[in-house]
Amino acid sequence: MTKEFRTVKTEIRLPYELAYGETWTRFFDGMQEKKIYGNTCPKCNRVLVPARAFCPRCFVDMDKWVEVSQEGTLIAWSYTNYKYYGMPTEPPFIGALIRLDGTDVNFLHLLGGIDLSNFEEVRKIVKNGMKLKAVWSDDRKAHIMDIKYFKPV
Repeated sequence: MTKEFRTVKTEIRLPYELAYGETWTRFFDGMQEKKIYGNTCPKCNRVLVPARAFCPRCFVDMDKWVEVSQEGTLIAWSYTNYKYYGMPTEPPFIGALIRLDGTDVNFLHLLGGIDLSNFEEVRKIVKNGMKLKAVWSDDRKAHIMDIKYFKPV
């Protein structure tokens, strides 16, 4: 005999507050000033953005800060045209992995400055390897979205 189970569709919300700590506070304060800061590992010399309290490869403290370029290269991208809870902006949008010039890790942010209404046209414009530049929000609040998006150079 097969037992039948019922399901219920619901939404769970989990409000929370996040304490930035010393490292992220400094990183996001830079955003408010239209600057992108990273830090350099004293052991492997990698420049990491966003800044981290310790190198995840070498496990040493990272207290050497550097201002990094606001330009970089598109490594990978994903086009999103549907809504979901907690999304960074209204669809359509492109989430992008960007390697900022002079850094050693990819930075996840939005790609914009182009018409995103037609995916086939977007595919003709957006290519891995293209150069991008940060576009800053007019109303900065020491938040990751102080960079509105990265646009093609």
